[in-house]
Amino acid sequence: MRKIIVNTFVSLDGVMQAPGGPEEDTSGGFEHGGWVAPYFDEGVGEFMGEVFAAPFELLLGYRTYDIFATHWPRVAADPPPESVDDGEIQMAKKIDRTTRYVASRTKPEFTWQGSEWLGDDPVARLREIKASDGPDLLVPGSANFIQTLLKADLVDQFKLLIFPLVLGKGKRLFGAGAIPVGFQIQQSTTTESGAICVIYVRDGNVTTGDFSLQQD
Repeated sequence: MRKIIVNTFVSLDGVMQAPGGPEEDTSGGFEHGGWVAPYFDEGVGEFMGEVFAAPFELLLGYRTYDIFATHWPRVAADPPPESVDDGEIQMAKKIDRTTRYVASRTKPEFTWQGSEWLGDDPVARLREIKASDGPDLLVPGSANFIQTLLKADLVDQFKLLIFPLVLGKGKRLFGAGAIPVGFQIQQSTTTESGAICVIYVRDGNVTTGDFSLQQD
């Protein structure tokens, strides 16, 4: 069975909205778009390279799909933009070639070849896709879509980059609908900028204990 892997940037207070630029997502009056840029060092780049090194297909919310569709095909073009490095070009080519499953309330008119709508019941369609043969399914960004995955208990793994700042408000990784589930750390490193790059894998149900003193 294929795994669904959530890969995202997140602040210390759990916000994942608009890490890439000021105009990426200003919904809700969010004013701190582009907050990852000051912390994006070599270690962050290496971790992201590892995330995209294994075979994958993408699961995207429509807003994230729209951002990707205007960026990655340009980077993958021949010739690519002068401002990008070889690592980003190789990542772009992988993203451009792979299948992209997109969650949207209505069927989009895709212009990016290789994109597929998840339909009116994305959870049911994803259960079918997970049970089929193929690479793991990577979810970059897509804050609203992640809430659907969490409520349906479809997330098998998190590959998170946790940055040393508090944003106060914005779309959060874990909303009110997240169900209780246990995870364990598979890998963890810290970069020079203070970003924590961590991989969490499923580890059964939540377990509890009791620190209260026994009664005599």
